Amino acid sequence: MTHDILFYLSLLVILLTVIPFIRHDFWIFRVFEYPRLQKLSLNLVLILIILCFSFPVKTADWLLFSALLLNIFYLLYLIFPFTVFGKKQIITSLRSNGRDNLKILIANVFQENRQSADYHNLIASCNPDVILMVETNKWWEEEMDSIQERYTYQLKAPLENTYGMLLYSKLSLTDTKVNYLVKPDIPSMEATVELRSGQKVKLFCLHPEPPVPQENPKSTERDKEILIVGDKAKESKIPVVVMGDLNDVAWSYTTELFGKVSGLLDPRRGRGFFNSFNAKYWLLRFPLDHIFCSTDFALSSIKRLPSCGSDHFPMCVDLKYLPSAENQNEQLDVSADDLALAKEKIRADG
Repeated sequence: MTHDILFYLSLLVILLTVIPFIRHDFWIFRVFEYPRLQKLSLNLVLILIILCFSFPVKTADWLLFSALLLNIFYLLYLIFPFTVFGKKQIITSLRSNGRDNLKILIANVFQENRQSADYHNLIASCNPDVILMVETNKWWEEEMDSIQERYTYQLKAPLENTYGMLLYSKLSLTDTKVNYLVKPDIPSMEATVELRSGQKVKLFCLHPEPPVPQENPKSTERDKEILIVGDKAKESKIPVVVMGDLNDVAWSYTTELFGKVSGLLDPRRGRGFFNSFNAKYWLLRFPLDHIFCSTDFALSSIKRLPSCGSDHFPMCVDLKYLPSAENQNEQLDVSADDLALAKEKIRADG
C-alpha cells in the first residue's frame, strides 16, 4: 500500500512540473507555474521516504525514482536565479543622497480588510515617496484621505469589484492617466514622477485578473495587459518603473517574456523570493507583487513588510536613479520569436 501511494504521488509531482510546458491559457495549465518551491520540497520529501521505506527494486520504480531526481535538478535550475546565490540583475547602491532615490510601497489591501490603521502605521514607519494600493474601494479611499497632507499628488480609481487602485506621491506627478487596457472594469495607471533631483521617471501601475476559475478561467487577459504595459515601457524615452500585483509569479514564462520585451529588470533576482502572497497560509506563498525598473537604476533596498490584515504582504523597494549602473546591470536579450509571441498574445481575444 505504501509503495502504491509513493508511486502515484511521485507521478503527480512530475506531472505538476510538466503541465506548465503546455502553453495554453486555460487556468489549469497556468496555475501550476506558481508553486515551484512547494513542488521542490515535496519532491525532496518523496525521495527521502522512498530511500527509507520503499527502496526501488523493479525497473518501473527505478525509472520513476530517476525521474524524481531529474525533476529536482530541473526545479533547482528554475529556482536558483531567485536565491541569494543567483546573479543579480540590478546592482546594489547603499549610498543615497535622497535626491535620486525613489522609494515605493505597494500593497494589495484586500478590499474587505478593515485594518486601515495598520497601513497608516506602516506608511509612517516606511516613509515611501510613492504608494500604490490595490483592491481599494470608496471605503479605502476615505480611510486613506488623511495621508493627502503629506502625499499631495494622487491618482485614484476606487472600485467595488476588488480592482480599484489608489496612487499617492510626495513627489510631483504629471501626465497622469487611468487606462482600461483590456477590460472596461479593470484599470491600470500611468504617470510621470519627478525625483528631487529633477529627473523624471515613468510609472506604470497594474493589477490584472488572475487565471483562476472564480475570476477568469484563462490567463489571456492577464498576459495581454502585462505585455501591453511591457510595450509601453519599451517605448518610453525616460527611465521606467512598473509595479503592482500582477497575479503572476516572477518565474512564469509570461513574466519572463515581459522582461525581454520591456527590457526591465527584477530586483529580486539574486536576492530572494520575497513571497508576497498568501500572507495567511505559509505553505502557499508566491511572489505576486512586483516592481520592475529600467537598467539605469540601482537598488538601495527591498523588503517584504508585515501583514496588515490582507492576504498580501506589502512590499517596499527603494530604487536609485544611477545612469552609470546601466553598464553593470544585466541587459536582457529579446529574440524575433519573443517579439512575435508577445504580439500574438497582445492580439489574442479572451
